[in-house]
Amino acid sequence: MKFRLILSFLLLASSFTAFSQERQKGNNSAVAEKGLIKVSVLYPFAEGKTFNMEYYETKHMPMVAGFLGSNLVKYTIEKGLASGVPNQPLPYMAIGIFYIKSLAEYQAAIAPNIAAIRADFANYTNVAPVILVSEVVR
Repeated sequence: MKFRLILSFLLLASSFTAFSQERQKGNNSAVAEKGLIKVSVLYPFAEGKTFNMEYYETKHMPMVAGFLGSNLVKYTIEKGLASGVPNQPLPYMAIGIFYIKSLAEYQAAIAPNIAAIRADFANYTNVAPVILVSEVVR
């Protein structure tokens, strides 16, 4: 009986420790991103517009990431599912986000490659993206 009680306590303590470590990792991630520049590339949804997520994920985003080099911290790709307001149309089909250290370095890397980046749009979408550059506050 004591053995089961001790074993249950150890399992509970182990689970709590793992949970605490995961929460700390999440908090550390937010702290690590603070101050970074975030380049969000938003693809608005509209009837008749298309978006090839597989191409975007496997070809386009890695190509752009390659141009950014060591200035790039990470990038994410999001697929739009629904509006935040019930019964409203989807605002964006997809969003690509680059987290970078320096806006000046980003602009210097993108400028000579902008024609190639824009030419690649036709391979995955017929939508003109909206680009927002911001600073991660938290």
